[in-house]
Amino acid sequence: MAGRYACGVSSVPPIRRIAHLDMDAFFASVELLRYPQLKGLAVVIGGGRRKVDEIIRQKYADRPLSEIPAAAFPLLKDYVGRGVITTATYAARQFGVGSAMGMMKAARLAPDALVLPVDFEEVRKYSRGFKAIIREIAPVVEDRGVDEVYIDFTDVPGGQREGGRVLARLIQKAIHGQTGLTCSIGIAPNKLIAKMASEFNKPNGISVVHEADVQTRIWPLPVRKINGIGPKAEVKLHQLQLHTIGDIAAQQREWLVDNFGKAYGAWMHDAAWGRDDRPIVTESEPVSMSRETTFDRDLHAVRDRVELGAIFTDLCRQVAQDLRRKGYVGRTIGIKLRYDDFRIATRDQTIEEFTCDPDTIRKVAGQCLKRVQLERRLRLLGVRVGKLEKSSSQQPATAVREQPALYASADTPADPQADTLAGTLDLF
Repeated sequence: MAGRYACGVSSVPPIRRIAHLDMDAFFASVELLRYPQLKGLAVVIGGGRRKVDEIIRQKYADRPLSEIPAAAFPLLKDYVGRGVITTATYAARQFGVGSAMGMMKAARLAPDALVLPVDFEEVRKYSRGFKAIIREIAPVVEDRGVDEVYIDFTDVPGGQREGGRVLARLIQKAIHGQTGLTCSIGIAPNKLIAKMASEFNKPNGISVVHEADVQTRIWPLPVRKINGIGPKAEVKLHQLQLHTIGDIAAQQREWLVDNFGKAYGAWMHDAAWGRDDRPIVTESEPVSMSRETTFDRDLHAVRDRVELGAIFTDLCRQVAQDLRRKGYVGRTIGIKLRYDDFRIATRDQTIEEFTCDPDTIRKVAGQCLKRVQLERRLRLLGVRVGKLEKSSSQQPATAVREQPALYASADTPADPQADTLAGTLDLF
């Protein structure tokens, strides 16, 4: 017995507790901070850029944003153009509207929902803010995107009380008190279960799942609730009459390996039993940084030359700002196009010196554009910078190398006539 204690402190290690924190309807919630009069209403966030929002503000320039009447905002049924929903308020979700749904389809489900475009700069500001608040309380945090993180509660004061619920409440209160935003938190022995648990009590909920709860709380869930099982795997599982996580757990590991491959089948078996030993990764170097935009209407390189040129310049500027803000420079600069027939073409080029200069990015990206077809109308344009290094440790390259397009369509090869077209246009 004496070997278990030293100076009155137990030598038994604490129970591993991993939390997944997911902000509630994050993009919509950020907008509702600006327009609190829309709280409780069906609101979707998505579509085009902030032109409509700016028109409303100009019309009611004599009023604070919080006093603009709800009737002034456009309705989803009047939305014209393409685009997808980024998120929706919970009032809108009751109509079946959800993230990644096309705007026109959503309009049929919730025609009277209000529409607001995404303000990415505002969203990023609040994203940085809530993550800073978390790190002040629990420093071991893994960033998983603009609106979610994993947190290691194991050795944090309060992280073991009530299965981690006490610490989760503290974090929720701190975020809401400093930002006005709410979040949902799932706490479990590992990342896999914690992510599922964070959805159990949305919005503003806390769910604690213990190892012994896997059979009662995890097994009844649909197979897609496992992060890592996508639509194709779901179809195959259903064909094999496996519809719940418990159905997968009931299969022999060897059978899953035979049907899904050695690595994926073995992983699927472990996941169904709630096994996941992945650590919290606090430092991860980005592979690349990019910005892209889907147009409200298809644009043509000749007829929409001015508009495309302005968008292209702005994308290069935004990528340069991202690099500088995060302290990176890059050496491979590339572009991405999506044509009106949904084919995608990408091209990139590696330059001699690392850079985060917007003019350099624009120049090289423009050279990449000369290697793609520009006769078809465009739905999307993107700019990317890769081969990143921290700006304090940049190393000059010795040569310029052109890289093949990783996701270029087979029928959009480098076109010698495209160079003439882009050069003639002097667009990019």
